[in-house]
Amino acid sequence: MSTQLDPLSLSADLLYTVKTEGNADQLREHLAALERPQLERALSGREGKLAFWLNCYNAYAQLLIEEEEPDLFEGGLLDRWKFFARDQIPVSGVWLSLNDIEHGLLRSSKQSWGFGYVPRLLSSSFERQFRLEECDPRVHFALGHGAEHCPPIAVYSPRDVDEELDIAIEWFLEENVSYDDEDDTATVPQLFRQYRGDFGGKQGVIGFLREYNAVPAGTTPALEYEQIDHSAELDVDVDAEDIRS
Repeated sequence: MSTQLDPLSLSADLLYTVKTEGNADQLREHLAALERPQLERALSGREGKLAFWLNCYNAYAQLLIEEEEPDLFEGGLLDRWKFFARDQIPVSGVWLSLNDIEHGLLRSSKQSWGFGYVPRLLSSSFERQFRLEECDPRVHFALGHGAEHCPPIAVYSPRDVDEELDIAIEWFLEENVSYDDEDDTATVPQLFRQYRGDFGGKQGVIGFLREYNAVPAGTTPALEYEQIDHSAELDVDVDAEDIRS
């Protein structure tokens, strides 16, 4: 295996190796040892950053779940929060968490909470240098968290990343969004509520659904968010939230 892999090829090869259950140790070492100028050149444009960080996230999410937390989604919310917040991913001499990649680098330094409106104020110099300049809400349809509603994992390339993301979105919306023309209501996954600021608010969510033909053109449906029942995990009685918007 070449030791001169450029960062973009390296991230793609890492994810492909993980997907095909190969030995990723050497690729992980190369990723950790990347020289900073080399990373700067590779991630000088939006497409390169988008493809690189999507591939890194999806490769390491799968690796870390398999190696360290195979029963992650059978545990409680605190265990999951610790898993995604823990620094476990070495890139160019810097240790990152899955949250750093998702919310810092791909979402352009936004908090995981706050419905997509609250910035991460304590971002590192590495994050500020290599993050996307603007939050692209399409990343929500490309990240594999290992939970319900996660999309099939694809290897992204800088040249085709926008088209590849559009394909992932079309698949996701077809599988997870339903529209009732009698009530003019769209039932959508919770991520549209959790990150509605990334889409530009409620009207932005509706526009997004229209753009990808998940609801008919010219409609402005009410949004109903799929209910998530955490009562069993928290071992408390939880009143159902009004999820109609």
